[in-house]
Amino acid sequence: MRPDQIRFVALTCVVLVGGLVVIAAQANRPETAMRNAAKALIAALNDEQRTTLRIPFDAEERMNWQFVPIARKGLPLKQMNEQQRKIAFDLLKTGLSASGYTKAETIRSLENVLRAQSGSATRDPELYFFSIFGDPDGASWGWRYEGHHLSQNWTIAGGKASATTPAFFGANPAEVMDGPMKGTRALAAEDDLARAFIAALTDEQRRAVIVSEKSPTDIVTGNSRKANVLEPVGIVVSTLAAKQQEMLMRLIEEHAASQPAALAEQRLAKVRAEGWSNVRFAWMGSTVKGPGNGNYYRIQGKTFLIEYDNTQNQANHQHIVWRDFAGDFGMDVLAQHYAQVPHTASPYSGPVR
Repeated sequence: MRPDQIRFVALTCVVLVGGLVVIAAQANRPETAMRNAAKALIAALNDEQRTTLRIPFDAEERMNWQFVPIARKGLPLKQMNEQQRKIAFDLLKTGLSASGYTKAETIRSLENVLRAQSGSATRDPELYFFSIFGDPDGASWGWRYEGHHLSQNWTIAGGKASATTPAFFGANPAEVMDGPMKGTRALAAEDDLARAFIAALTDEQRRAVIVSEKSPTDIVTGNSRKANVLEPVGIVVSTLAAKQQEMLMRLIEEHAASQPAALAEQRLAKVRAEGWSNVRFAWMGSTVKGPGNGNYYRIQGKTFLIEYDNTQNQANHQHIVWRDFAGDFGMDVLAQHYAQVPHTASPYSGPVR
């Protein structure tokens, strides 16, 4: 074989191998698994269930996220048989990491604790809802898993997850104090890592970080459809020592790690791209752990916000949210898409609150 023929064959092999690598990478993307799992769930339902599960992508309901125990749109676990529930949870596992799925299931199990305490039928681990917005084979679609203390939202555009926020986890009790689940802490690391970070600060740094001795009674942004940038208070992270920055990054990674690795990395890449000079950490309330010692912290950059609140029920009731100021529900990517491509309906036609 002539040298030029050898080079041609070698180049062809490189191209083929490269193409196979790209195809394999695309097949392993979480969005591909989401699409396949969503289609499997749709196929497993009867017509009535399917109608309940599916909601138009441009419906106002897509941005009507909640984390309190109320009636919701979508198909609840309560209305699924055992096989359908398995398929639904297979979908949930495509949107959450193993640790994120464990958190979600532990949070759901706390409804049994609340029912034992209150006797209320509204405390029901079967009242967690799946909703699919649009067509999983379409250019843009989304889905949601939601119930008391859980609201996880994904938006897929052009085959890529353009948004994984708003992403809410909560736990009541934050620590189960008695009964069969005594000692259970669904969201332990989000608390422990933050306290370790506070403990690692100097007295001067701690004075800059603790901006109020009184904490808010809940996350400040609530369930707003669009999260507003909050007052830039607290310490600028770039002023911290390297070890302290590492500890804070570990806390941010814990919040991100509820998503599959590829989607968690998308969140973290945005944080790194901002640089620490644009990120602040603020603490409000007590630094003493225990009943009645409520606390709140937030990590805020130009593009993202993490809020943590533990004040209700004598400071044994956590609310945690990750917001993207421009990108919740895929707003930024979809806005660009809709500006470039004519559509008969827009997902932004309704009021924003």
